[in-house]
Amino acid sequence: MKALGKWLILGLMFCTVPAKAALDIVITEGVDAARPIAVVPFVWQGNTPMPQQISDVVMSDLARSGTFKPIDELGLPQRNLGAVANFNVKAWSGVAAEAVVMGTVKPYGPDQYLVNFELVDLVKAQMQSGGPSSVSDYLLDSRETVISAAQFRQYGHRISDIVYEKLTGIRGAFLTRIAYVVVDHKDKSPYKLMIADYDGYNEQMLLRSPEPLMSPAWSPDGRRLAYVSFENKKAEVFVQDIYTQSRTKVTSFSGINGAPSFSPDGKKLALTLSKDGQPDVYVVDIATKALKRVTNHYAIDTEASWTPDGKSLIFTSERGGRPQLYEVTLASGKVTRLTFEGEWNLGGSISADGRSLVFVNRTNGKFNIARMDLETRFMQVLTSTRLDESPSIAPNGTMVIYGTTYQGKQVLAAVSMDGRFKARLPVGQGEVKSPAWSPFL
Repeated sequence: MKALGKWLILGLMFCTVPAKAALDIVITEGVDAARPIAVVPFVWQGNTPMPQQISDVVMSDLARSGTFKPIDELGLPQRNLGAVANFNVKAWSGVAAEAVVMGTVKPYGPDQYLVNFELVDLVKAQMQSGGPSSVSDYLLDSRETVISAAQFRQYGHRISDIVYEKLTGIRGAFLTRIAYVVVDHKDKSPYKLMIADYDGYNEQMLLRSPEPLMSPAWSPDGRRLAYVSFENKKAEVFVQDIYTQSRTKVTSFSGINGAPSFSPDGKKLALTLSKDGQPDVYVVDIATKALKRVTNHYAIDTEASWTPDGKSLIFTSERGGRPQLYEVTLASGKVTRLTFEGEWNLGGSISADGRSLVFVNRTNGKFNIARMDLETRFMQVLTSTRLDESPSIAPNGTMVIYGTTYQGKQVLAAVSMDGRFKARLPVGQGEVKSPAWSPFL
């Protein structure tokens, strides 16, 4: 059997994973190069305990981004700041941070809270000579919102998104979710399709099965998931609404039904089918089930993903002798080889800005996550472990989540697009794999 055929069968059969309320993100590399920022605990203006400290969520988000490093709370010159009106520029003169996040929270009605937050450009404030004419000289943003107790964590992510975009010019991706497959062989139905906030909180099970589940893929609106299920003793592709739980069987042909990927308009799926012989790439209209064969080659073609403009597909093929990445233009059927370095390159997808191709690279027997700049064709290996797989790019293009092996178990991990920052998402029991990062929600 050819190399890619072995890989494909492993992908269909080797599905393992865990269950717990949250995946804990452990940062492993890249903190020293991050940009310092100060996040002051939000001031509570009520008589009963605050439901949750929003600043904890913001600090965790910014640290997990790999871009920022929140300074220790004990080193803050003002810890009961609340609003910029109380900001003392002289007190902050020796603090090495580029910005300060502060805010207040107060009861506003039955299960309602008024949250105010402000973002100060600390570098600009420190450079002011004789004091600014007004706080607007160094105030980067200010928002006021009414939320419920259940929305504290969500609004913390919203603040993080605003701070990240104001300071980097890149949209934040903290209000996103991830889908993944969990397996615990102690359970009667060990396979579970899960979704959670990007940081592992608010975990929700969409489906439980005694047979393997794999390859979850998000729709562009973040409302549906496509996935492969063996619950009926054969590979089938389903699309499921994560809110109503209703689902539709899209393909159930004999042989392989695998690797679904939503088109940018959400109306079609690219997938791998072997109903006509060797595995090839097809496109199916979700509503009408109309099928179009995209590749027709004696070699195995699989793992298709869409280019951002929806005009082409990136896919894995061993038509050149070993698994490599190719692009096929849907209108003309023209196929172009994209990767040449290393022994294998497979499972590729393009970032939303169209600049980067992320994939699994095998060199010297090691499977690692790699990135190729589509303009310069420069390839950079981002990870350094041995069995990395299933990369999925954050919607803002700054991070990649993927599956790997740690201490003999399959876990999720994340790496920044430049390879500098790394984190691991360990679990308490079982194993987890096949991550998929949602679009912006």
